[in-house]
Amino acid sequence: MPDRRALLVAMAALPFAGTARAEAPVSGRLVEHPGMPSAFVQPRDVTVWLPPGYDASDARWPVLYMHDGQNLFDASRAPYGAEWGVDEHVSRLAATGQIRTPIVVGIGNTPLRLREYVPAELIAALPADMRDAVQAIYGGEPLSDGYLRFLVEELKPFIDRTYRTRAGREDNVVMGSSMGGLISLSAMMEHPEVFGGAGCVSTHWPLRIEALTDPGALTAWRERLVAAWTGVIRAGLPDPATHRLYFDRGDETLDQFYADFQTRIDETVRAAGWGPDRFRSLVFPGAEHNEKSWNQRLDVPLTFLLPPA
Repeated sequence: MPDRRALLVAMAALPFAGTARAEAPVSGRLVEHPGMPSAFVQPRDVTVWLPPGYDASDARWPVLYMHDGQNLFDASRAPYGAEWGVDEHVSRLAATGQIRTPIVVGIGNTPLRLREYVPAELIAALPADMRDAVQAIYGGEPLSDGYLRFLVEELKPFIDRTYRTRAGREDNVVMGSSMGGLISLSAMMEHPEVFGGAGCVSTHWPLRIEALTDPGALTAWRERLVAAWTGVIRAGLPDPATHRLYFDRGDETLDQFYADFQTRIDETVRAAGWGPDRFRSLVFPGAEHNEKSWNQRLDVPLTFLLPPA
């Protein structure tokens, strides 16, 4: 069924959206940094959300870095007309004392999103034929090392200079969905001294879908890919005593392909000594691969990754 395969490829390639709309931020305020330059990746827009109370005090704040920044705060500006509602969720949870209130940094994506978000260490670990297949679909070799250098060497120092942040590892968390889940995990594993937690929502473990609707092809691809993933994760996980890791998935649309991958990866994480106080992996029945679903459950990763002091 070529049409179905084409739809699934498109779903994998893009930060998906539902149909729900929401208003622009009504609490806190947004600060735009358009076209932020970098020595490592293409320029991109960065949007900073400052929480209520920021301007009225000299307090310092934790920071939540989020990928696909176009889709976080304002549905009227999101490419697909839907948003995560990050400002509403954070404001409400903060008002009731359920989280440490963060500054939120939304990092805009670019046309090179797939290459920037696919972890280079995973591509290097793949068998040659799988590596070639992924790179052909994604348009070239991974650019994630440069993207992470942008985050760690350019963006975070800029944020810490410009805003009243808490710069330490325990107060800096990274989160994203789909391919953004992959690069969030990679960010914590590659830079454990910088990020104390990673939120990986509807993580796109399969990397490709268009040739995997046949059960036999799916099984073969999954087994080889899981072997690569688990090896990379086993070698890269930081100390669970000092970090937090969150995974989740739905079971509809693209998320229907994730269950077997996620189960095996969860086993790898738990075998490395990550208990329930530091690691959580959840399933949301009926949830789809889009901003509407991620908006509906955003409270869960926020409360786990940013618990009250």
